[in-house]
Amino acid sequence: MKLGRLNHIGVATPSIADSIVFYRDVMGAAKIHEPFDLPEQGVKVCFVDTPGADGALNGTQIELVEPMHGNTSIAGFLEKNPAGGQHHMCYEVPDIHAAKAAFEALGKRVLGEPRIGAHGTLIFFLHPKDMGGVLTEIMETPKGDHR
Repeated sequence: MKLGRLNHIGVATPSIADSIVFYRDVMGAAKIHEPFDLPEQGVKVCFVDTPGADGALNGTQIELVEPMHGNTSIAGFLEKNPAGGQHHMCYEVPDIHAAKAAFEALGKRVLGEPRIGAHGTLIFFLHPKDMGGVLTEIMETPKGDHR
């Protein structure tokens, strides 16, 4: 496996609305996407764009993640971290199934089968104990308008 582009950093939050205010008013975010529900994962999501090296808003995104009713993983994270905080890091790969096989061959624990993520492309997560203490999302590089 080779390290791919850092697509986004996931930040768990008890309130996307409050987090939007923070990223807009404190951090000066110029582009905040419309929040949307991802019911198959039990979360509401909102992406915040950051500048890339060329100054355009094409850098690593911040993914704000708020649990929906019944979500236990993000809700559990927020029980331990009531104000929210960094939840995961997401790297792109050209082929999700090849990446899954490569990580499994290295003895890394894949958490579930590949599924559609917030960018409309396949994702899976790797156990933080196998990834230097960081919950790691692997995502197939988006095609077209998805970022």
